[in-house]
Amino acid sequence: MARIMMYTTGFCPYCRMAESLLRSKGIEEIEIVRVDLDPKQRLEMMGKTGRRTVPQIYIGDKHVGGYDDLARLDHQGELMPLLVS
Repeated sequence: MARIMMYTTGFCPYCRMAESLLRSKGIEEIEIVRVDLDPKQRLEMMGKTGRRTVPQIYIGDKHVGGYDDLARLDHQGELMPLLVS
């Protein structure tokens, strides 16, 4: 399975939904980066993604976006190929 990294906060419902969706696909390990605990991480996230909102999800080196983007990939049948690559 691909490496998953997700920028998140402790109070974000979309972050929990994204984590739940990934776990339902068999992902056991997700690297969580809490941007609410470290402002430098938020700046890093914004610099890398151009976005201010969480979650921001990476599958391998590919930035897939937020929860809506992740759910859209799943709905279109494109998520599993990314996860197993």
